Amino acid sequence: MRRARGFTVAELVMVCALVSILAAIAIPTARFMVKREREAELRLALRLMRNAIDEHKRLADQGMIQVELGTEGYPKTLESLVEGVEVVGQLNKRKFLRRIPIDPMTGKAEWGLRSYQDEPDSFTWGGQNVWDVYSLSEATALDGTKYKDW
Repeated sequence: MRRARGFTVAELVMVCALVSILAAIAIPTARFMVKREREAELRLALRLMRNAIDEHKRLADQGMIQVELGTEGYPKTLESLVEGVEVVGQLNKRKFLRRIPIDPMTGKAEWGLRSYQDEPDSFTWGGQNVWDVYSLSEATALDGTKYKDW
């Protein structure tokens, strides 16, 4: 008898079934990992901007930055944190951010803003200053909260 070479149909079906099962497990896990990574990027971006706002306010409270009327010592815009401000006793401008971070949930460098005079849960910006920033994404996080509430 001559020995046959190759795979049988049953072997091919079993291999295809195993590959399908592994793919069905791997794809949701990969999506979960990507979403978790984007959430970590969002937390970092929010922390960076809020730290920059707090540092601006700290210097304004110490009298190191000239405060515009109505801003309460907070920056007028996010762009002013990138452009820098004049600090008493320094020749160069003090920059608080290198650039405005990109929101990983929307893919844009656009953020929701709240001024000190706005209500804490307001989603409209009064324009007087930048007291807080939030994501413009309407999506829900892995923990069940909305990204715009972070």
